[in-house]
Amino acid sequence: MPRRRIGFWYRFAAVICKPPLVFLLKRDWRGIEHIPADGGFITVVNHNSHVDPFAYAHFQYNTGRVPRFLAKSGLFKKGFVGAAMRGTGQIPVYRESTDALSAFRAAIDAVERGECVAFYPEGTLTRDPNGWPMTGKTGAARVALQTKCPVIPVAQWGCNELLPPYAKKPNLFPRKTHHVLAGPPVDLSRFYDKEMTAEVLKEATEVIMAAITRQLEEIRGEKAPATPYDPRRERIEQRRRTQAQAQAQAQAKAQAQAQARAQAQAEVRAPGKQAEGQGK
Repeated sequence: MPRRRIGFWYRFAAVICKPPLVFLLKRDWRGIEHIPADGGFITVVNHNSHVDPFAYAHFQYNTGRVPRFLAKSGLFKKGFVGAAMRGTGQIPVYRESTDALSAFRAAIDAVERGECVAFYPEGTLTRDPNGWPMTGKTGAARVALQTKCPVIPVAQWGCNELLPPYAKKPNLFPRKTHHVLAGPPVDLSRFYDKEMTAEVLKEATEVIMAAITRQLEEIRGEKAPATPYDPRRERIEQRRRTQAQAQAQAQAKAQAQAQARAQAQAEVRAPGKQAEGQGK
């Protein structure tokens, strides 16, 4: 596949990043034929290590279609890193601000210019205890339905063995393998003529996440859980557990206080009864 629209900053980043990636990771990359040679498109990728954005960018760099990632806006303000993020055309995400929708507008513009935009639909590292994709956020589906562009599901595995999620130290040896499997475009045509409601976006996102999960099942040679891990449901359950624990503690405290009051009252009455007995 011919290289196109890569530019200085991406080539410079490749010079910096490729040598350590090649040293640390063997490659098992499949499905490159599914990456479109021309036109705008979206890739949707699972996320299980802080290393995998670099390794995945290496995979796509080698296809000649470099990705534009959506990344936290703070990264764009950090010296050399910020310059590289801006120079490589990454898209800042301004969370919980009036600029929050600007990332989606920028992603749509990039796709319509014929570029690739890479989404991590989970929005963060997976919290599934076995590394399977979680439920996804609707950003990728929103851009896909707005532009009707190809959506390429990509699963990756192996960077999580080099640097597990939330780990502070890497496991350098033995050398790990970065497995990537890109699949054929996700068929979202059933949603094209529907109003882009929250329910439609949720359903389209579920279709996207199911496609990523199938790719990862093929890499790992095992079946994913029937129900994806849902961090929102887990947060709700955690709040319920916390509330139940607080209620139990409050009840135990109230019972202890009641017992203490009863004991104090008994001790107050005891001397009177003793004096009455002595008077007889």
